[in-house]
Amino acid sequence: MNQDAERPRGDDRIVLSGMEFFGYHGVHEEEGKLGARFLVDVELVLGLSGTDSIRHTVDYGRVYALVGSAVTGRPYKLIEALAHHIATLLLTEEALVDAVRVRVHKPHAPLPGVFRDVYVEVFRSRSEARESGGGGQTAPAGGGEPAADE
Repeated sequence: MNQDAERPRGDDRIVLSGMEFFGYHGVHEEEGKLGARFLVDVELVLGLSGTDSIRHTVDYGRVYALVGSAVTGRPYKLIEALAHHIATLLLTEEALVDAVRVRVHKPHAPLPGVFRDVYVEVFRSRSEARESGGGGQTAPAGGGEPAADE
């Protein structure tokens, strides 16, 4: 019996909300020099078995570390690209996750006015990736490298 057939499928969710990291993402030169605080929410969709074993779920600490490495790693010009990268990374690294919703918040975006928050939300699923020929893993657009002129 294959491993996918053995594990539960469902609409269960594990949510890590309000993870804060310092990164250097943005279109403006100052953003790349000064950096800023970014908040990330991750919603992992999976089938939870109900057992009391870490082997049957996702390790929250590992998810936090993966997201942190993405946000504090190399800079992106667009938070859209960062959110896509995080979603791809989580689907690649977490075999139990069927889909992921990622929100990257940029609460101090350089806008000419008063606002509470700016965020991008992406949703990626393993089944969509399979249907498009991705084999369950999606690759960042352009090999994960931001375009020089974006």
